[in-house]
Amino acid sequence: MTAYRYRALDADGKLQKGILEGDSERQIRSSLRAQHLKPVEVSEANRRSAAPSAGIGKVFAPRVKPAELALVTRQLATLVQSNLPIDECLTAVAEQTSKQRLKGLLLQVRSRVAEGHTLAYAMGEFPNVFNEMYRAMVKAGETAGFLGPVLEQLADYSEQRQYTQQKLQQAMIYPFILLGVAVAVVAALMVFVVPELVGIFAHTNAELPWLTKFLIASSDFVRGYGVWVLVGLVLLVFGFRQALRNEGRRRAWHQFLLRIPGIRGILTTVDTARFASTLSILMASGVPLLESLRIAGEVLRNRVLRESSGQVAEMVQEGSSLHRALQQSGRFPPLMVHMVASGEASGELETMLQRSATNQERELEMTLGALMGIMEPVMVVFMGGMVLGIVLAILLPIFQLNTMVN
Repeated sequence: MTAYRYRALDADGKLQKGILEGDSERQIRSSLRAQHLKPVEVSEANRRSAAPSAGIGKVFAPRVKPAELALVTRQLATLVQSNLPIDECLTAVAEQTSKQRLKGLLLQVRSRVAEGHTLAYAMGEFPNVFNEMYRAMVKAGETAGFLGPVLEQLADYSEQRQYTQQKLQQAMIYPFILLGVAVAVVAALMVFVVPELVGIFAHTNAELPWLTKFLIASSDFVRGYGVWVLVGLVLLVFGFRQALRNEGRRRAWHQFLLRIPGIRGILTTVDTARFASTLSILMASGVPLLESLRIAGEVLRNRVLRESSGQVAEMVQEGSSLHRALQQSGRFPPLMVHMVASGEASGELETMLQRSATNQERELEMTLGALMGIMEPVMVVFMGGMVLGIVLAILLPIFQLNTMVN
């Protein structure tokens, strides 16, 4: 059976939407008529786009928020550990959700499982929702017969990733609000206030102070070219993002970022923490080390670090230990390397990798907290300095006029 999305009119002429399972669109239409509904549209839920362009296909592909995926994984893990059949678990989770898009996706997965496919295979038809790490863990859990605990680990991992991202976003909200307010206040003063106030000096023959001349010139520039400067900045950002679509340019940009002091440490900590956490959960789920290294390398966003992870996998395949391969790459934190060495010696590599990831995430949180704590007063001082400069540029000519009158 396949999940179909429908739109139909009831007896009062109101449009009803929903999802039903059936063998064909004809069966769904017959079922709707039996419920005294007039079918308007019936289509396969989350049907893949037939557009030839991969970019257009990605736009129309089903999307699921990380929070929704974490909740679905947690519910699915609970039901699987209750020894319910997989198709019944998927049906129950689909009925639990109120999001029609997510419900249709789950019913499509359930249809593939009911046809005899594995859960990992069914999820593989939706790679934009269930990434390679997710599917690899599900496959390992199905093979080993521990699907419930593996899904539980996946739920913990997804929730932890979501929590970390929320913490980072919340730490950056206030400084960006301050920056936006500062720019808006200065722009408003330049466009609306300054021209009115400096107009009184236009008919005087007195020499204006350099600060006042600079303010008048800046105000004229903002009023005359401010919109074009804004448009140029938007086009510049858009062009830069388009340029980074090229793999060579993106790698060069990532290489440049790793050379900047301060930014290098933050980027390395973020990526290596994600790498260690992913590698830990994959190995704990029974995925072989080489396969785990390959999948964990895909979660690295920095192209240079991703290449280093590939070199680590090659060295391990040639017989090197993991900690020695990480050390020779020179891209991974020394503490992580030592913890991996300890884990290999004690046979608790998964535990030590998870501890390393936790330590790096805490270090990152403390570093960002300190940076945001410094940035907040800096932004306040910057905004105050700009306003003070404008006020002085206006008051200085007034003081000169009073002196001339006296």
